[in-house]
Amino acid sequence: MEYQFTKMHGIGNDFVVFDTYTQPLTLSREQVRHIADRQFGIGCDQVLLLEPAKNPETDVCYRIFNADGGEVMQCGNGARCAAVYLREKGLVKKDRIIAETGEGRLTLQFDTNDCVTVDMGVPEFEPAKIPLKADEKKEEYKLSLGDDELTFGAVSLGNPHAVIIVDDVDSTPVNVIGPTVQLSGAFPESVNVGFIEILNQQAFKLRVFERGSGETLACGSGACAAMVIACQQGYLEGTIDAELRGGHLTIRWEGEGEPVYMTGPATTVFEGKIEL
Repeated sequence: MEYQFTKMHGIGNDFVVFDTYTQPLTLSREQVRHIADRQFGIGCDQVLLLEPAKNPETDVCYRIFNADGGEVMQCGNGARCAAVYLREKGLVKKDRIIAETGEGRLTLQFDTNDCVTVDMGVPEFEPAKIPLKADEKKEEYKLSLGDDELTFGAVSLGNPHAVIIVDDVDSTPVNVIGPTVQLSGAFPESVNVGFIEILNQQAFKLRVFERGSGETLACGSGACAAMVIACQQGYLEGTIDAELRGGHLTIRWEGEGEPVYMTGPATTVFEGKIEL
């Protein structure tokens, strides 16, 4: 059977979007992998499935599947794409959209310049809730990797993140350290590994090795996690410019117990049909 899809991206983090408003669709792990395959499928970092809201207080049910077929609970760049998709298709006509996810609710707000601000929720630092195997909450954790010891911060924004501060993000072996941390056993549900280079108190550069997708050109929740950890450790303050390989995001956070707000663009690339 053929299904209509839309290819979108949020500063290079790319998605294949399906909606079930007019056509029922349930995706298996194998189908997600096929869709995400850049040689034999459409190609993307994540597949997004938008479903009619089950709750009258929300506007859409938003589901995210990584390229390996696994379902995850959070994707900030994908959330902005979902908002733009819903408005372009006329499925939701409001400037403020409430999306229901497996982790809770996301608020998506259109700005005057057609960017979207996502309320990413309150960061969670308790190890058991990230989840991270640690006896107590700390600003910095240590992980032995052979003869080397790695220092990182850890936080959940609906998905787990390890954040490593580096001197030069461009020369850092992200594709070596990232999977090594993921396979270390320290994070029971695996982890997104972010590598942050502090530029000044209001700006940083970032690369992220995502669980289930590998390194992507941008990771919205990863940028928020990196900003939160760097603020917590005194490197950043105020409204922050996050420079990722695919573009820039604006992030702000008022401190522990407060939500993180992320602002950025979302772009439609093309539409098509795929047989599943």
